[in-house]
Amino acid sequence: MAKFDMQLDVLFTALGDPTRRAILSRLARGPASVSELAAPHDMALPSLMGHLKKLEEAGLISSHKDGRVRICTLNPAAFAPAQDWLSEQRAIWTTRLDQLDDYVTQLMQETRK
Repeated sequence: MAKFDMQLDVLFTALGDPTRRAILSRLARGPASVSELAAPHDMALPSLMGHLKKLEEAGLISSHKDGRVRICTLNPAAFAPAQDWLSEQRAIWTTRLDQLDDYVTQLMQETRK
């Protein structure tokens, strides 16, 4: 997992902001222009561009120019390292909780005897 540590840091940093998560939610419905993405947010365009830059650096979105309009697109495959890490954590904690349950059950049976 060490090879993903830096990538995970960048991903989770990008996902850690509510504005960026809102942008990703919007892009999940399809590509959008920067002005479309900016519309629901009460912030200056340079601030929104900073959010888009973080998302692009994390690989979560890509953008291209179509004439004078910049179009952003979601890259769903970029979520894979975070999903993999979360799945590993879920498996670890499921195992630990199962072991705790077995231990408590064993203690209860020994107490009854």
